[in-house]
Amino acid sequence: MKRRVVVTGMGAVTSLSQKVDDLWQRVLAGESGIHELKAFDTTKHKVKFGGDIYDWNPTDYIERRDLKKIDRFAQFAIVCAVDAVNDSGLDFSKEDLFRCGAIVGTGIGGLTEIEEQMGRLILKGPDKVSAFTIPKLMANAASGHVSIRYGLRGLNYAVVTACASATNAMGEAFHAIRSGVVDVMISGGTEAACTPMGLAGFANMRALSERNDDPTAASRPFDVDRDGFVMAEGAGLIVLEEYEHAKARGAEIYAEILGYGASADGGHITQPDPEGTGAGRAMQSALEDAELAPEKVDYINAHGTSTPLGDKAESTAIKRVYGDHAYKLSVSSTKSQLGHLLGASGGVEMVLSLMALKHNVVPPTINLQNPDPECDLDYTPNEPKEKPLNVVVSNSFGFGGHNASMVACRVQ
Repeated sequence: MKRRVVVTGMGAVTSLSQKVDDLWQRVLAGESGIHELKAFDTTKHKVKFGGDIYDWNPTDYIERRDLKKIDRFAQFAIVCAVDAVNDSGLDFSKEDLFRCGAIVGTGIGGLTEIEEQMGRLILKGPDKVSAFTIPKLMANAASGHVSIRYGLRGLNYAVVTACASATNAMGEAFHAIRSGVVDVMISGGTEAACTPMGLAGFANMRALSERNDDPTAASRPFDVDRDGFVMAEGAGLIVLEEYEHAKARGAEIYAEILGYGASADGGHITQPDPEGTGAGRAMQSALEDAELAPEKVDYINAHGTSTPLGDKAESTAIKRVYGDHAYKLSVSSTKSQLGHLLGASGGVEMVLSLMALKHNVVPPTINLQNPDPECDLDYTPNEPKEKPLNVVVSNSFGFGGHNASMVACRVQ
């Protein structure tokens, strides 16, 4: 018999807000976290905006003396994990720590540290490269620091699947609890790639919007006038817990995770399959894992990056998997407000999907003024929609052809 897995805590760090309840209200109000980048000088960059957290100050969570030893992406994860654990009410001193763990995804890892130390290497020589370089830049630093924070001794690793990282991580955590390996997992994703090299790399791929004169309108998923995605940074983590474990300690339960599916495109390193075959397979697998008919799904938080190829492929995949029901369910992309947090996006979007479930409100896709004729679903344009929600799905797709989908429901 499969064990049931529920979500009992959530945390989010974004450029729009760093508290879940406040973030939710701002998303519903149609506010945007996109602005002229302030974290570094963009004079020589052709793209000059994004969702950087320029006022980042984690000293309420991390000792000042430790900050220089921890890259920005891992700092985001620590802050997010602390908020999620506090939200869950868990007291790890009462837990078997070998049955508690952390799986945290990231697309790139410590890019800030790589750039800083490369500069030192070139300008000052190898002896000036920091001794903290490797433990700061490694992709598993975030999951390592989260486990160290609470002394967790169960499963601990990173998932690196580009923009699908967080959803793949949460899916692995879900399966680990359901199969009985562990009872509690902290999972999601974190990313801090709004750096000079990160911005230049994506811009030179022509993957980014160049709407420098109107940053808040730049991320416009499913709109015919979209011209690329908008880079952002942050983290989104949740506490997953075995149902009886959560019930025994009287925890508030946000939702039950029902299913998880993953697949690969096996086609191109950056471009999605135009027919969304792999994306559809991930969604279909998640539904089969949940033992759920497509008609039961009320809302899909789309990957919806605001790229012409990606938006069309995902819409095609949704229609193939959900059939006629694709035109009845609600879809939206909260990247329209937050930009694309890359490996963290799935974590933040799962948090927002669970808030939608909690409040029976579908968050809007802002900046959707002129729908692409090839994207003809209900993308909840510009205004939130109140409707009864019992089952929600969150999609994430990444460079490399990685596809992941998770299904959650109201606890019965």
